[in-house]
This record gives sequence, C-alpha cells and structure tokens, in this order.
Amino acid sequence: MLEELKMPVMELGSDIEEVWSRLDSVAIEKKIAEKMALSEAPDFWNDHEKAEKIMSQVRKLKNRIEPWKELKAEYSDIQAMYELALESGDPADEDELKKMLDQGRKKFEELNILNLLSGEVDDSSAFITIHSGAGGTEAEDWASMLSRMYTRWAERHEFKIEVVDLLEAEGGIKSITMQIDGDYVYGHLKGEAGIHRLVRISPFDANARRHTSFASVFVFPVLDDSIEVEIRPEDLRIDTYRAGGKGGQHVNKTDSAVRFTHLPTGIVVACQSERSQIFNRQACMSMLRAKLYEYYREQKEKENAKYSSEKKDISWGNQIRSYVFQPYTMVKDHRTKYETGNIQAVMDGDIDEFMDAYLVAKWKGLPLSSDDDNLEV
Repeated sequence: MLEELKMPVMELGSDIEEVWSRLDSVAIEKKIAEKMALSEAPDFWNDHEKAEKIMSQVRKLKNRIEPWKELKAEYSDIQAMYELALESGDPADEDELKKMLDQGRKKFEELNILNLLSGEVDDSSAFITIHSGAGGTEAEDWASMLSRMYTRWAERHEFKIEVVDLLEAEGGIKSITMQIDGDYVYGHLKGEAGIHRLVRISPFDANARRHTSFASVFVFPVLDDSIEVEIRPEDLRIDTYRAGGKGGQHVNKTDSAVRFTHLPTGIVVACQSERSQIFNRQACMSMLRAKLYEYYREQKEKENAKYSSEKKDISWGNQIRSYVFQPYTMVKDHRTKYETGNIQAVMDGDIDEFMDAYLVAKWKGLPLSSDDDNLEV
C-alpha cells in the first residue's frame, strides 16, 4: 500500500519545483530588499499614504513567495515521513503520510490559483456593478440575490464591502455598485463579468409558473496612483442630485449625489454613498479611472469581452452562467462547463470553484464561449 503513495509524493515535489522555478524568486527578493531599504529612511513615515503603499507592495511581494517557501519546507517533512514509513512499516505512519500528502496537495492547488493572478491589476480591490435585466420585478429580485451572493463571498474572505451606488426598485434592485477591498479581489472576480440567468418558480406569480430572469455583472479594478489614466476636464459632464434611500436629516436635503459622464466613451459612473459631495466626487473619479483603464486596455488588445458584457442585451442567449432552482437544482458556467447541484451553497457565496475554473481555463488558453445553452428547463 505504501508503494502506491510513492508516485503522488514524487509528483507533488515535481509540481512544486516547476512552479518555484517560474516564480523567479531571486527577482522578487531583490524587489523586496529595495523597498525595505526605502522604509529605513528617517523620513519614511512623514508621507503616511506613500509609506502605506510601499509597505503594501512589500506585503504583496512576500505573499507571492513566502507561502511557497513554507510549502517546500512542508514537502521536506512529507519526504521524511515517507522514509520513516518505509523503515517502520507502521500503519499509523502510513496514515500520517496520507494526511500530510493530502494537505500538501490541497495547499499546492490553492497557491497555484493565486499564481495565475499575475495581471497588472489582478492584486487590486474591485468595483462590482449589477444591473437587473429582462424579467421585470423578478429580475430586480434576481439582482438583489446576486448582490447578496457576492456580499457573502466577500464576507467569507473577510474583505471589506461598501455600497457605492444603489438604485432600488419595487422588486429589489435595479442596479447596485459595490466596492470590495482586499488582496486579489479583482483577479478573482474578473471572470464574473457577464450575464447571469435565473430559472425558478416565481414567488411573484400567483399561478406558480416557472420564470427566467437575467442580470448583468460588470467588474473593474480599484486603481492606485501608479496606474496612469488620462481624464481631461473638458471630456467630463458632472451632474449633481439628491441622494435616494432613507438617508438622514442631511443626506436627502442637499445635492450630495454625483454622476460623471465621460463624453468620448459614454461611460457613466455615479456615487451617493457619502454625505459630502466632495467625497462622492472622489469616489466617482476613482470608478471612472477604473472603467477607463479597462476600456482602453481592451481597445488596445482588441478584446472587448469585459466591456461589451455590460453592453449586451441582458436577456436570453448571452448568459455566462445559469442558476436553475426548478425543476431541478443546478448552477452551470457555460464557458468552463463547471457545474454543481448545491445551489444554496452558491447563493450563500460559495463560488470560488467557479472562479478557479475560469482562471485555469484562461491560463490553459481554452475557449471560453458563453453560448452553450443545453439546459433542460
């Protein structure tokens, strides 16, 4: 039985060494040393914001290699346990080896997913916008359900969430923009952009008929000052209006909400989450920079999938994922073909496997078509 574990042990070691060789740890260590040298300057913390950014960069660089160093050390322990089990022939040692091997493989898979997030802004926080589409009240409820799903996902990972803009409707949500702050949020969420379809027996239908509803999801990164995006004042139209919602004594009595329209591209962003118009303007500018970054990058690469996903009809035939509640339960991603029957877990934010499947498919260069619609509903 122990001989059957020899190959998995060797394969894990080979996989770890292959990834480690691609990490270029020497270059990363050099960058860490350079930035840490800056932190030793006497006036380093005089500019607190700049200092925080440098330390954040150091942390992200360390996060790229430190976990792999730990895994290499753990693999050495696995090898030692394998040798011990060979010598002792003790079933308890063999059981311990299996446990260590399973844990090592699981950690490798988790770290390898993070290793796929190597894009320029993959390590950034993200804005996520959800619009209800075809389906009326049912679609507005569906947009609300998706908002809850991504909120639960963020909470699972202990990310910070803030609602930046919200347009409520009788059935739930017409549109919502949330900012989710944390490491690699954009890298994980970017594959969620597209049309999401819901199939269920509508709670709003007195005849209990099955309805199909749609909502669009758009994801774009929160940019720091190191990413340059040119926005000319003459290209902006700025509108102010009174914030909606329950608010307070102040929020609904002044024109604190702000809407920016970028005239050359037609991109519109809005914010009403802050009491102050000044802070809402700052938030709008941050969102506009992020959207323009995505737009110009995609124009340059002639890959308009992300931007056009929000521009597509939010209706039948354009969905990237379907969520079926009746007559059976299933969530299926039409691009990667990954699916699960545990729809309740998905709606509670357990969507990491869908995200990981997308990242792996992108890394392997697999076709990510969203036109597969072979669901028997």
